[in-house]
Amino acid sequence: RIADLKHKIQEVQGRKEREVKSRREEFTVSLVGYTNAGKSQLMNALTKADVLVKKAAVQIVRAEAVSPGKYLLIFLGNVADVEESFAAGVDAAGSTLIDRLMLPHVAEPVRDALTKPVNRESKGSIGIIELHTVAATLRAADLCLKKAEVRMTQFELAKGIGGKGWFMVCGEQHDVEAALEAVTLTIEANLLVATELIQQPHSEIRGSIV
Repeated sequence: RIADLKHKIQEVQGRKEREVKSRREEFTVSLVGYTNAGKSQLMNALTKADVLVKKAAVQIVRAEAVSPGKYLLIFLGNVADVEESFAAGVDAAGSTLIDRLMLPHVAEPVRDALTKPVNRESKGSIGIIELHTVAATLRAADLCLKKAEVRMTQFELAKGIGGKGWFMVCGEQHDVEAALEAVTLTIEANLLVATELIQQPHSEIRGSIV
């Protein structure tokens, strides 16, 4: 009985240490995708979301049904907590798991885009990247922002676009080109839909579309 109490005290102390440490560490983003063919799958997905937050101190930033017939969970936290919740989510998903991604030390603009509206004001050239999956979109956006001096101006995931994702970056032409090149060289060809460079966007396009 005393040994059990000591073990529980150690667990509580470990949790507190991780929570304090999380205030200092860079954030990690994680994604888990489930099938959602009907009501029972939706209820299962919500149950899995409950499993994630109970396992460790993570923040769910996306939990929604997306087209076509899937359920998307994205959560943030420090590396240790996200690893713990990610493993629990994958284990709970079983055969319903479609895709997964754990992205340590995610670029701050990507994290911000998941939690608040993106500043759409753009200057200079524009790069547009479209990908087949949410996981690939997150990886590509993180890569662009770490490999080149660009700013993200749009960021769309899954909903209303057939489960795909796309985003825009702006900056000096050579920086945008470097960002696009990093994506084409790193992201698997079967996950990349297209990349496009607009060197000098017309004022009408910049104001109404990009």
